[in-house]
Amino acid sequence: MFGVIASACVALNAIYTKKILPIVDNNIWQLTLYNNVNATFLFMPLMLIFGEGREVYNFPLLYDLKFWFFMTLSGVFGFAIGTVTGLQIQFTSPLTHNISGTAKAAVQTVIACLYFNNVKSMLWWLGNVTVLGGSAAYTEVKRREMKKAHTHQSELASKLESGDKEAMLSGDSKP
Repeated sequence: MFGVIASACVALNAIYTKKILPIVDNNIWQLTLYNNVNATFLFMPLMLIFGEGREVYNFPLLYDLKFWFFMTLSGVFGFAIGTVTGLQIQFTSPLTHNISGTAKAAVQTVIACLYFNNVKSMLWWLGNVTVLGGSAAYTEVKRREMKKAHTHQSELASKLESGDKEAMLSGDSKP
């Protein structure tokens, strides 16, 4: 059940990000800043409510520089991933973002399975092949749509450059 809830939250996050971007003038940096500030104010009280403050206080590596180096490094990578995620959603769509993320996870899973010589059932392989096949099919459909739109825009630009305004105006302006 938690997997279903997590998947729903990931999908809704992408949709919500796309919806909110116009409110922050499509500024992904501003949205990332708001998300990080909000997370800070949301998680600090939750940590205190659930008794995590004591865990942090008693953590043996709390004053270890190596620990803080790696914590800072993971924070930088987390910030970068959040920014790239926002950019991907901004310039494509929430659906494209979720499909590419699912395909990436499937590829990583298959590579890890092969690297560690894990034995998996035929159903497991079928599931991964289905995910990757569906992702490839979606990519091909989007590629064709983009090519068609680009061809149409090129034709309109050619007509405009040649001065054939009448042919351009009489033609369908949609791809």
